[in-house]
Amino acid sequence: MPPPTQPPPSSPDDPEPSSMGREMDDEDLVEELLVTVNSARAFTEFRFTQRKECANLLRWLQLILPLLEELHDATPCLTDDAYRRLALLGRALAAARRLLRSCHDGSKIFLALESETVLARFRDVYERMHSALDGMPYLELGISDEAKEQVELMNTQLTRCRKRTDTQDIELTMDLMVILQNKDDERNADRAILERLANKLELQTLPELRAETIAIKKLINERNGQHADSTKLIVELLNKFKEIAGVNENDVLGEVSMPKPKSLHKCPSLMIPNDFLCPITLGIMTDPVIVASGQTYERRSIQKWLDSGERTCPKTRQPLAHLSLAPNYALKSLIVQWCDKNKVELQKREPEPAGEQDEKRGEDIPSLVEGMSSIHPDVQRKAVKKIRMLSKECPETRMLIADSGGIPALIGLLAYPDKKVQENTVTSLLNLSIDEKNKVLITRGGAIPLIIEILRNGSAEAQENSAATLFSLSMLDENKAAIGSLGGIAPLVELLRSGTVRGKKDAATAIFNLVINPRNKVKATQAGIVPVLQSVIDDGGSLGMVDEALSIFLLLASHATCRGEIGTTAFVEKLVQLIKDGTDKNKECALSVLLELGSNNKPLLVHALRFGLHEDLSKIAKTGTSRAQRKASSLIQLARKCY
Repeated sequence: MPPPTQPPPSSPDDPEPSSMGREMDDEDLVEELLVTVNSARAFTEFRFTQRKECANLLRWLQLILPLLEELHDATPCLTDDAYRRLALLGRALAAARRLLRSCHDGSKIFLALESETVLARFRDVYERMHSALDGMPYLELGISDEAKEQVELMNTQLTRCRKRTDTQDIELTMDLMVILQNKDDERNADRAILERLANKLELQTLPELRAETIAIKKLINERNGQHADSTKLIVELLNKFKEIAGVNENDVLGEVSMPKPKSLHKCPSLMIPNDFLCPITLGIMTDPVIVASGQTYERRSIQKWLDSGERTCPKTRQPLAHLSLAPNYALKSLIVQWCDKNKVELQKREPEPAGEQDEKRGEDIPSLVEGMSSIHPDVQRKAVKKIRMLSKECPETRMLIADSGGIPALIGLLAYPDKKVQENTVTSLLNLSIDEKNKVLITRGGAIPLIIEILRNGSAEAQENSAATLFSLSMLDENKAAIGSLGGIAPLVELLRSGTVRGKKDAATAIFNLVINPRNKVKATQAGIVPVLQSVIDDGGSLGMVDEALSIFLLLASHATCRGEIGTTAFVEKLVQLIKDGTDKNKECALSVLLELGSNNKPLLVHALRFGLHEDLSKIAKTGTSRAQRKASSLIQLARKCY
């Protein structure tokens, strides 16, 4: 007999209403319900990761409104049962409002990392609303048939929603997994993933990053020292997003986000006037200047902003009528006086570099691009090696290389017989592909089949970077299909089978992104990816890629053709072993794959249950990660239907 599923968790903030007494009179209760619903409906903008669930919840709150308005107008005398149900509904609606607020102004990074936990909170709200409305005494409340029908429709939808399968954004999950696991990878492949995450989570502009910093500070205060590991991950990701945006804010735990001067560390409670802080760096300004919009910035910071090609005010986003910088002598005097009074030593700024080196580099790039097309092999080798180094430096340099015709010149060298030249060339294209516009230029230039050829026959490092380049290019949806149709899947599978450890990781990341495309699922299966992934799982201890392999299996298992290849009793036994003995993340991923297979092939689930899986599922449903708990509970429910 399978163990019973666990009831939804109750909130300590919402005690069960007493049937022996009433906390407020009938009219006040109905009034409070109306206020709660209307205040919840006031939230209209939500974080990307929860936008769909918030829209559903708002729609259901709209459906319940006629019931509450009729009660408010009729002011009926409530029976004990009606009062109890409406009080329960009030607590469910209050929980809904808190959840909507959290998804409206909470930390975007936290909500992405904890998306499964947040989804569980939504389902708890649905369960509580359903329980309150199921059996509502409409007749004695004098509710119209129209309002009753709307509420019953909503309750039916809530019932269906509670049974809904996983709606996880698998691409977002994999991106987060890659970034958090590859902390020491200095190549630009991870930067490309970061840029995609920043775009998806809407953490690219200065105001967005500042709002996120404030949200994280609030989260840290609320946690009061608990969940330190999770908080550390959130702070690390925030700093990565700030780094790629060119914002030098690194310490979200302090009073200001910039590392403080030594004298400030001696008095951490000292409050720095907000006007003294540069809006870009959040550090105390030593040379404040005024721009055309009237805002004041540290000279070095705003000059760097303008040198990058920006022509708007970072704070207000208004177009700048001119680029002149006027010294703010009055503010500088106030800063100096405040620092003297509080014994704070201003950081001494090194003088700005003359810029001759940057100018010379800019002058060098066109000649280097020309050198890559030289008839002299030595000139070509030196030029492409230098371009590889320069393309790694900064967006401005990459833009200059592209504008100077560097991409067509590099594509022309991909077929060069010298393997070292191939390696430098494909790595240069990897660096350039960080920029979205360059992805298009590289693809249109016909680079993909040449990169695939290097993936097949290049040096070990060239193969690694070819896989990383294909991954970067595959961020454009049209390129996923193109890489598959041009034969890129099979050599990636081969690299996953026989490459270096780094090559295997690059191949797995690229394959994951490519098999999001349905046709590529079949191509990967035909290329023999199933036994290769099984070998990766078997060798999990040394490679540390079990979760990546299971994530790819989960994508493949959603396709009927691939599912037939994956769904063997031997593979199910591997999943059972991981569910029993794997890490928390292993268990979560293995449960997801088993649920996908078992939902479409009941005998496979029956086979898994023969290995004493009931006890493990029951334990995980109580103590596993939030996603693992949901998967385990779903498997328990599915198992009951197998007997």
